[in-house]
Amino acid sequence: MTLTPLKPWQYAALCTALTLCALLTVPGVSPGLSGDARLTLAVFALATCAWIATPVDDTYVALGAGLALTATGVISSETLFGTLGDETVWLLICAFVLAAAVARTGLAGRAAAFLVSGARTVRQLTHLTTAALVVTAFAVPATSGRAALALPVFLALAKVLADRRRLVVMLALLFPTVILLSAVATLIGAGAHLITVSVLWEATGERIGFTQWLLLGLPLAAVSSHLAAEAVLLTATRRTDRCGPVRITAEQIQEHSEKPVTGTLGPAETRCAALLATVVVLWCSEPLHQVPPAVVALIGAVVASSPALGTVRLKDALRTVPWPLLLFMAATMAMGVALADSGAARWLVSGLPVSVPPWLFLAAVITVSTAAHLVLQSRSARSSVLVPLVVAAAAGSGVNPVAAALASTAAAGFCHTLPASAKPVTLFSDLPGTPTYTSRDLLRLSAVLAPLTAAVVLAFALAVWPLFGVPVLTEGS
Repeated sequence: MTLTPLKPWQYAALCTALTLCALLTVPGVSPGLSGDARLTLAVFALATCAWIATPVDDTYVALGAGLALTATGVISSETLFGTLGDETVWLLICAFVLAAAVARTGLAGRAAAFLVSGARTVRQLTHLTTAALVVTAFAVPATSGRAALALPVFLALAKVLADRRRLVVMLALLFPTVILLSAVATLIGAGAHLITVSVLWEATGERIGFTQWLLLGLPLAAVSSHLAAEAVLLTATRRTDRCGPVRITAEQIQEHSEKPVTGTLGPAETRCAALLATVVVLWCSEPLHQVPPAVVALIGAVVASSPALGTVRLKDALRTVPWPLLLFMAATMAMGVALADSGAARWLVSGLPVSVPPWLFLAAVITVSTAAHLVLQSRSARSSVLVPLVVAAAAGSGVNPVAAALASTAAAGFCHTLPASAKPVTLFSDLPGTPTYTSRDLLRLSAVLAPLTAAVVLAFALAVWPLFGVPVLTEGS
């Protein structure tokens, strides 16, 4: 394997990390740090720099960091391996099995054809497509999986609108934009969400369930996605493009789809739709029946892959599970435990001002999280680095750690500046034979969308989430 030579700034980042590690070994430096905290900070700094400045796979780096913390005794082997058995990991595995069953039946294409065929104007097409993409957050976990599922729908629309190039480019921008921003709607929308839940549980003892995340995330996802749709529409098209009528029929989409998008549902489609609806209802009604979401997902996965009622074989469904992502999550969960238990996270944020107004603290968290994709391309890596520090800083500032962690995670959903900033953006940026966006188009959109999404997240953290039981301040502050 040939490694790409490092750039000067990458060498500088690695040198900085090594210098920090060397300083941590000097006894007179930071006397308040325990030995475990020093080791944790050294591993954390090296892992972060490796994620930023080296071509080494993110999962390999995370596993190496987790192994180093275990070998040095900072965390136990039970802690490292126990993260793989965490219920959030099982929730994601089973959700991917369910998603494979949905993809096999073609239900997504039917739903998309039903929605977009009702559009009569460009704006209607834009917002109906946005609504359809938001809904997919309930059926398909992880943004890359949703992008892969939505790609055939986009290609069919692109062929129908082939004579209106700017509309095709607008849709190419719209699909990854909404997929990324609407992921916050559900707990399974991104691996970063599960990391955030794990960090909050370890640091504060408070666990956010599927239903609570849904109440907090779905309104934010809907508002931010539709505002982003308007931003895409205004930055990627001209007035003449938006004024022209649109007429897309299900028959036109069918010409470019391998599976039927109209007609009566077949037996497999009916069973899969009923199963998916049942699982989502059970997830949303968790406070009533007290069955954990992971158990509900496991039941759904077993039924979806069963010989009699299923629509996909279990071994085929398991091939769709992103095992590297799960290993990455488990290893970074272990890093989060080490940061919290050793006191390293508290030390890192101890020098920050604690007398700032809560809105300013949250604004700073959101700003940093929004811009973090320019340094850390992996959404899960961003949460692994930022959330433990945000939780520790919030506790010292009197801000509710849950509100701060959710705001950071939601803001990290913006990663549209460059084609390489996120997998969905990369996927839709290079489609042979189909017009798509350029780097200039992304920069033009990002200039509008970055401050817009940051402002929306801040507004929800300050005004909306307190109505759902997540106050800005901790009790007694």
